[in-house]
This record gives sequence, structure tokens and C-alpha cells, in this order.
Amino acid sequence: MCCAAVRSSSRARSCGSSRPARTTRWTSCCGAPGTRPGSRAPPAGTPGSPTQHGPSPSTRVEIADFLAVAADDLAVLFDKRLSHGLLDAADVPVPYSPTSGPQAPPVRGWDDVRAALGTGGMHRAFIKLAHGSSASGVLAVEYAGPGRIRATTSVERAEDGSLFNSLRVRRYDTERDIAAILDTLAPDGLHIERWLPKASQDKRAADLRVVVIGGRATHAVVRTSRSPMTNLHLGGVRGDLAAARAAAEAAGVAWSTVLGTAERAAACFPDTLCVGVDLLPGTGWRQFAVGEVNAFGDLLPRLTGLPGSGAEGQDTYAAQIAAVVRAHGEDHQDV
Repeated sequence: MCCAAVRSSSRARSCGSSRPARTTRWTSCCGAPGTRPGSRAPPAGTPGSPTQHGPSPSTRVEIADFLAVAADDLAVLFDKRLSHGLLDAADVPVPYSPTSGPQAPPVRGWDDVRAALGTGGMHRAFIKLAHGSSASGVLAVEYAGPGRIRATTSVERAEDGSLFNSLRVRRYDTERDIAAILDTLAPDGLHIERWLPKASQDKRAADLRVVVIGGRATHAVVRTSRSPMTNLHLGGVRGDLAAARAAAEAAGVAWSTVLGTAERAAACFPDTLCVGVDLLPGTGWRQFAVGEVNAFGDLLPRLTGLPGSGAEGQDTYAAQIAAVVRAHGEDHQDV
């Protein structure tokens, strides 16, 4: 059973179903320890109730205060335009973007995208949903003038014009199709970035996801792909981290500098314990830029901490728990 606490609304839907969801009190949804999620909880204050087993009142206040502060970071992290502007202002290396920062003009559709590509001298660019994730709605566009265009994307366009996420990366090579996709996506907000030529590993485009916890780079993975999108769920595969480090150092870039770039990006969001930073290595591994900073970029199964990171032997979740314990000591063991 999937249960959620929602506001009363005619648009509320149960998880994974088109049927209207019932409005549920949070305490009823959580249930008591040892009970199934969704079972009705005992009245507050009685044995087995969430309020009896949950955090103390003072701890709940601290959690609420923390969430209120962290919300400012999250609002920026979930807007690629604002996030890019913040990183750029902090001198963190990022690709050029005509949509960077809060003062950037909105992108209303393909005509605006085409104009931005021409003004910025960009023949290759990534067009992203401003609030998207997991490469949803991302188009890698190659444009050499009218009629000479190609877009690589996981967006599937149906005959009736509807758009769908797909696990198959595909190409569109007509301006009409690409314009139709971008015109449909534009009302949700679009972000444009120069497409930087990436380093390669085993003849596949490569980048890095670096997890930064408590200000320190703790986990890293190389992602490689034959398409411009390296996301693992879209067919990307994990690469050789040791080989990537060796290639960077052979090009004169210290590994500490690579990880330091990710840490500088994370420092722009000081109230967020953990972020996943996408590092874009340039051709030959000679320079690195930050592609994105992800609020929930820690899904890296079976990956343990980097040597010397303090997270050796820990996955990303264990490392976050350890960081919280270190930061708050034993005062909050009842949480």
C-alpha cells in the first residue's frame, strides 16, 4: 500500500494510480513502530503512538528550524537557472549559459532557443527543463543553421504531440520536431548551457558524479556513455575511477583540485548536508567544470567512500548518518 499525507484537493491522486487519493493525517499514515505503513495509529500520547515513540518536542522544533533554513538551498538547487547563476557568481567553473541567474530572460520556445544559440555563438548546447531531473526533458542540440539540426534526447514524442519519458535515447533531425518538443516544454521553464566537449574513456563520453557530504567529497563514480547523456538509467555505465584520476594527473590536474571543484560547488549550498555534483572533464582531462549540483544525488549503490575521505567502507547513506552524528554528538540519539 502506498500512502501519502496530502492536502484535500480534487487533483490529489494515490501513488501509482489514477484514482483519487483520500486525504490522510500524517500520524495515521506513519503508524506505530512494528505496524504496517498506512495502518491507523493509536491516539497521540497513548502507548505505541507516533508522538510517544517519535522525537521529543525540542528535537521536532530543531528539525522544523533546519528544514526552514534548508528550504532556501533546495529552492535554488531545484532551479537550474538560479543554481547556475549562484555557482557562476562564486567563480565555480560552469558552462556558459544565456539563462543563468534570476535576471535572465525567459525562454518561451524554440524561437528563443534558436536566437540564444545564435547570440551566444553556440553550435552545440544542452537544453534542460529548469526544474527537471534524471535527464528528463533534456535535449543535446547540434545546430548549424536552418535545416541543419539534430537533437539527442530521451523524450519520446507521440503522433498526437504528447511527450513521454523513455529509457531509449533517440535522435530528432528535423527542426519541426525539435521545435514542437521545445515549444511544449517551454511553459515549465527552460535552461540553456553550452555543450562542452567531454573527455572520453574507452571511446565513450565520460563525466563524474561526486557526492559531497558535510563539505567533503566522499564518493565518486565515473559515468560513461555513447550518447551525450551519461545517466546510468539511460544506458550509461560506470567507468574506471582510477584511470580517470591517472588521466587528470597526467594532464597536470591534481586529484585534490578535481575533488576541490566539487567541494567549492557544494559550499554554495551551506545548509544542505549532502549534494551530488556532476563534474564535466574537458577533452584530455585538462580542465573540469560543474554541470549540475543535485539535491538528491546520492543514489550510488554498492559504492563506498574514497580513500582518505573519512567515509571508507561506508555507502553514501551511512556516510550521511555518520556526518550527522559527528556534527551533533550524542545529544540527539533519541531522533
